[in-house]
Amino acid sequence: MLIAIEGIDGAGKGTLCRELLGLARGAGIDAATLSFPRYGETRFAELIGQYLNGQMGSLDEVPIKFAALLYGGDRFESRQHLLDLSPADGLLILDRYVASNIAYNAAKLPPGQRPELIAWIERLEFEMFGLPRPDLTLLLATQPQLADQLVARKGERGYTEATRDLHEADRDYLSTVAAVYAELAAADPDHWLIVDPLGESGALRPPEAIAGQVWRDLRPRLDP
Repeated sequence: MLIAIEGIDGAGKGTLCRELLGLARGAGIDAATLSFPRYGETRFAELIGQYLNGQMGSLDEVPIKFAALLYGGDRFESRQHLLDLSPADGLLILDRYVASNIAYNAAKLPPGQRPELIAWIERLEFEMFGLPRPDLTLLLATQPQLADQLVARKGERGYTEATRDLHEADRDYLSTVAAVYAELAAADPDHWLIVDPLGESGALRPPEAIAGQVWRDLRPRLDP
C-alpha cells in the first residue's frame, strides 16, 4: 500500500511519517518511508534547493511549469528507488508526493486556470514518468498560522541556511496552498483522508495522538 502524507510547510508531515512507520513495524507490518524532495540524493533536488533559496528568481518570476518539472524530475530520478522500497504486502509512507507539486504550483494561479495545470502535472508524473498513484493521501490540515510557528522551530536543513525558504517566507501563498489542498481532498474523498492536528480544546495534539488516530483509520485498510 502506498500512502502519501501532504500538507503545507510546518504541518508536521515528517513527524507523522515517523510515527506511522513505528506503529506499522510494531504491528509486524513490513513498512518503509521516503521523503521528497530527496536533498543530497538527486540532481533535481539540488536544483530545487536553488529554487527555494531564491537563486532562480522570486516566487512570481520562476515559470510555474518549470518549477513543477523540477519536483517531478526529482521523483522521476527516484522512481526505481521508490519501486524497490515498496513492500509487496506492506506499506510505503511518503513524506510529500505528487499532490505537493499540484498544490504548490496551482496556488500560483487564479482558480479558473488551475484545472489545466493539475491535469498537466498528473499526466507528467503518473503517465509520462510512470510513477505509481497513491492508494491513500493523508492531508495534515494544520492551519497556516500554526504551521508558520512550527517552521520557525525547525533545525538546520541541508538545502538552505535561511530560517524560511522561498515558499515558507510567503504566508499568503501558503494560505492559498492550504486552500488548494482542501479542494483536492474534497474532490476525491475516497482517496484522501483529512487529519486535524488540533484537539477539542483547540491545542495542538501530541504527535503520538495524531498518529494513533490515523493508524486506527488506516489499519483496517491494510488487512488482506
